[in-house]
Amino acid sequence: MDRCVVRRAIKETQTGKVIGYELLFQGNKDNLFAQPETTAADMISSFLMSNSNKFVSDKTMFITFTPSLLFRNTPKMFEPGKVVIQVDDNLVVNPLAKPFLKKYHKAGYQIAVSDFQFSLRYLDMLDDVSYIRLDMHRKEIYENEKEKNSLKNIIAMARGVQKKCIAVNVDSKEIYQCAVELEVDYLEGNYIARTLITKTDRVTFMEGNFFQLLVEVSKPEPDISQVEQIISRDAGLTFSLLKLVNSAYFALRRRTSSIRQALVTLGIGQLRQWVYMLSFRQDVGSPALEELLKLSFLRAKFASELVNYVKKCPITNNEAYMMGMFSTMEYMVDAPIEEILEKIPLNSVVEEALVLGNGVVGNIYKLILSYERADWKVCKALAEELGVPTYLLAQIYIDCVENVNTIWNTLTTEYVRKGEKPLFSEKSDNTEHIEDILK
Repeated sequence: MDRCVVRRAIKETQTGKVIGYELLFQGNKDNLFAQPETTAADMISSFLMSNSNKFVSDKTMFITFTPSLLFRNTPKMFEPGKVVIQVDDNLVVNPLAKPFLKKYHKAGYQIAVSDFQFSLRYLDMLDDVSYIRLDMHRKEIYENEKEKNSLKNIIAMARGVQKKCIAVNVDSKEIYQCAVELEVDYLEGNYIARTLITKTDRVTFMEGNFFQLLVEVSKPEPDISQVEQIISRDAGLTFSLLKLVNSAYFALRRRTSSIRQALVTLGIGQLRQWVYMLSFRQDVGSPALEELLKLSFLRAKFASELVNYVKKCPITNNEAYMMGMFSTMEYMVDAPIEEILEKIPLNSVVEEALVLGNGVVGNIYKLILSYERADWKVCKALAEELGVPTYLLAQIYIDCVENVNTIWNTLTTEYVRKGEKPLFSEKSDNTEHIEDILK
């Protein structure tokens, strides 16, 4: 399969805050780093030179650097605060590695080491290391007390020398619970998206104004008066709508100050696209919720781009977008996805794809999920079946990440006109003052 790259969130265990992303690479084999070292270095170097700005946002990037990349000074493509240099055993055993790592550490770069062992070569580099990565992939770790005790010893040692531990490959509930029990500092893996926020009770959610708004805007011909009525009875939705429409993304010449005016400005099409933004209340203040919304947007954008390459695709770009958006509902609500979607008037093909993963649309959805998991074999099989060129997957994904980062920044930034004061900046008491907005 042609080269691919995906980012994976790293979450702080106690707060749920996402502190950064690891970049996972894949080359012509399932594991890029199984190839000759110089081949891997050439591919990663080429990618970073072309796309580094597209991935860099307000979060730190964790990138594994091979010896060749390190010796080529590739990390210097990034500012010290933007990247963490990850090293594994093939670099630790290299006799030239230590002076290079020390040089990067002195320059302000943070270093993460994988596959830590209580051996001289690892202990000798601890002064320059900020993070120790613990691979949780093996089943024995949460079933075997000896394996678990071994990890406990590493974590205790790390705390003693003020180093942080990251549990990686947290891909199941059992591994997640084990990692939390071990009191690691950070978590990374496919299961993390399910733990970003506390799920809302099914009844509370389905009787709430936000769900009623989702149902209404998903109709083929929504009733604008009904949409206005739903939003108007919820101060949080009103605040979020007005903040959204007055953001830098829309850059309106005049400030919009009424619900009806905001809906007319947006139009139903735009409202459908950004309806999830209305769940992002200022009083929530949750970085984890922000990350989940970004994941929704990324899936939505990725899906809408992929359908352009699927011949005789049974859904439109807009329907694909909505599929990506609704795909994260199961992370937000304590209810089966089929129960959540039952009252939302989605295209039946989209609903079947989300619930059962059937048909062409189901394969598009599964392709998105397998790409997120860095399951390259499944990605290749699904892409070939759908007719999506595998050599384009990485670029489509990268462009979607850049698009989401850019749009998110402009949607969450108020557009302040000359001579006006911002109305949506954070208050000193960190509460929403809807009366100030509606003056």
